[in-house]
Amino acid sequence: MSQDTTVVTSAPATPPEATRVCIVAITRHGVTQARTLTSRWPEELPPPTLCTSAKFAAEWASLPQPQRIYEGALRDEIAPLFAHYDQIVFFVSLGAVVRLIAPHLVSKDVDPGIIVVDDAGQYVIPVLSGHVGGANAWSERVADLLGAAPVLTTASDVGRTIPVDILGRHLGWRVEAPKINITRVSAHVVNGEPIAVVQEAGSPHWWTRPTPLPANIERLTRFEDVDPARHAAVLWITHRPVNNPLWQQWAERLVVYRPPQEEPAA
Repeated sequence: MSQDTTVVTSAPATPPEATRVCIVAITRHGVTQARTLTSRWPEELPPPTLCTSAKFAAEWASLPQPQRIYEGALRDEIAPLFAHYDQIVFFVSLGAVVRLIAPHLVSKDVDPGIIVVDDAGQYVIPVLSGHVGGANAWSERVADLLGAAPVLTTASDVGRTIPVDILGRHLGWRVEAPKINITRVSAHVVNGEPIAVVQEAGSPHWWTRPTPLPANIERLTRFEDVDPARHAAVLWITHRPVNNPLWQQWAERLVVYRPPQEEPAA
């Protein structure tokens, strides 16, 4: 791989039991919905921090969850929220949240998951860091607790296909590829083009959806069985080194996954 190529190496997912969640509400209806959410919060998960203005502090005074009560404007709270939490659930309008978070965005690799819930508690929308940041999964969790509908717009989730950027992350796999490859290969996958998944290492239990693997995905056991004329892209799960000529041959069509090395037998 050329020296000026940026390689993405994904970090392991933060497990739910270690995720720092903050729930933000700024209206009376939002505060009520947030209270409902916290009352149904699973005991096995860390309690979320509740964030609201001093105007509504009395509404939460009796709650056992940690609280962040602020004076002044919510916009002044966004930077510390970004710094201290992995998931931020806003009972605030979508447009307002977009404007509030815009100055603080860095990249999907570091930004927290941002989730918006309407004041009636009907819809839960992952706004930012849906895959890498985990907002899609947390939106489904929050929606289940509220009896609401999750509104997912990520193409691979809507199409029930492979999420190229986080495949195997729950198994500790690392993604190794230039950023452009992840973008291009993701497009091939969601567009239903022929995709080869070559697995030479790691757990076979990487497909976690309840639906069957899409018909455009072909599972192979050796990279040598890939057909460059037929397969639009390759997802290669391997411990083998990938040399520069191979990256060039499969320019923008190859993503490599690195499972943890197995412990040697005793």
